[in-house]
Amino acid sequence: MIPVYEDNHIIIVYKSSGEIVQGDKTGDEPLSETVKKYIKEKYQKPGNVFLGVVHRLDRPVSGLVVFAKTSKALTRLNQMFRDGEVHKTYWAITKDAPKESEGMLTDWLVRNEKQNKSYAYNHEVPNSKKAILQYKVIAHTDNYNLLEINLMTGRHHQIRCQLANMGCPIKGDLKYSAKRSNPDGSISLLSHHVEFAHPVSKELISIDSPVPDDNLWKALSEYV
Repeated sequence: MIPVYEDNHIIIVYKSSGEIVQGDKTGDEPLSETVKKYIKEKYQKPGNVFLGVVHRLDRPVSGLVVFAKTSKALTRLNQMFRDGEVHKTYWAITKDAPKESEGMLTDWLVRNEKQNKSYAYNHEVPNSKKAILQYKVIAHTDNYNLLEINLMTGRHHQIRCQLANMGCPIKGDLKYSAKRSNPDGSISLLSHHVEFAHPVSKELISIDSPVPDDNLWKALSEYV
């Protein structure tokens, strides 16, 4: 956990792959608790620290996570996420290059709760939700491609599922057809940029994430 922005109302941190944002059945300490401890120690706060979770990242994904430090910020950020006023840009590494270097993907996704997986269809089917994203290849080496992705909708495993359905699974993402895992168990998906009007002051917050401490990430990001 690395803090990258903080004021009285919000804190934005860099999440490493493997960290969970909120508690789950594993019993591992979630990022929300780590951030609470950080705030408690930094400001020597007595008693409980308020911290509101406004969105999540999948466990094997790294990048920026926004938390609310006040109830006012939490209420407003929740509404902003619902209204699509928080703009997030993702970077993904794929081995296979898309046929077009940029484009829009529209699929209908069905979530399978038992498998914790989504399935993509090219037409509406029962229980499906429309999923739209824009992608663009922004760098490549001989073997890998770096894609920049903007979500138009927010569906379960949307980027992972739609890129795999296009024939470009994310590096390391065995659940979605990648050939092999990454050594550290991560998938090569990064929540790279977040931009929104501050929920209280209304000033523009625009933050970039560091890239994971990995040679391929560093090599590809140098081309951007």
